[in-house]
Parts: sequence; structure tokens; C-alpha cells
Amino acid sequence: MLNLSVPALRRVLWLDASSGLAMALAHFGMSGQLSRWLGLPPAWLLVSGLVVLGAALLSGSLAWRAAPPAAGVRLLAVGNFGWVAASVWAVWGAGLALTTLGVAWVLAQAAFVLVLAELEWAGSRRAPAILMGA
Repeated sequence: MLNLSVPALRRVLWLDASSGLAMALAHFGMSGQLSRWLGLPPAWLLVSGLVVLGAALLSGSLAWRAAPPAAGVRLLAVGNFGWVAASVWAVWGAGLALTTLGVAWVLAQAAFVLVLAELEWAGSRRAPAILMGA
């Protein structure tokens, strides 16, 4: 079973926050271009940008703490698992006319988010013991 130290968990949380912020900014600032490249509707890009921005803010607020609370980290991880499921649905269930690049991009970012979610969940197992003084 994978366990992360609190410093390692905080690094994962910072990575989640920074990559999420970059993705949200791209969705807001380049929605027209991304729509043409990926085949995702501009409205989807804007809404997903809002969702990702919220997750990035949560991740950053957790990373800022010396010992991130397990409940917050688990909430973020569950949200990330949900993002992965929504990404898979966007590719195979939503009936979107994604380009080949769009399919590759959506699946690649979903794989990245899945790794983040797994690492965050693993790190959350250690967080309660540290918070209780162990």
C-alpha cells in the first residue's frame, strides 16, 4: 500500500494546484482555439475551467498548510476521481465530435489527474496520524 509523507503530499497538492490553474487559464483564455483543436464546445471549456479553478484553489489551500487535513485531501481526491470519470464519459459517452487530438488530450489529462488522485488518497492515510501527534 502506497503511503506518502506529509512533505510529499504537499508537493503533490502544489502540483495539482499549479497544473489546475494553468489548465483553467488556458480554458478561459483560449477556449475558441482549444475548441477548434480538440473538438470540445467552448461552453464546455469555460465550465470545465471553472471546475478546475475551484479544485486548484482547494488544492492550493490544502498545500499551504503544514499538515493538510485528511478530510480535505480526500474531498479533493474524490473530486479528481470524478473528473477522470467525466473525462472518460466525454470521450466515449457524451456524443461529442472530438478530434483525434481532443481524444488524446482528454485521456492524457485524465490519466494525469488519476495519478494525482491516487497520490492524494495515499497521502490522506498518513495525514490523520500526523495531525493527532503520532
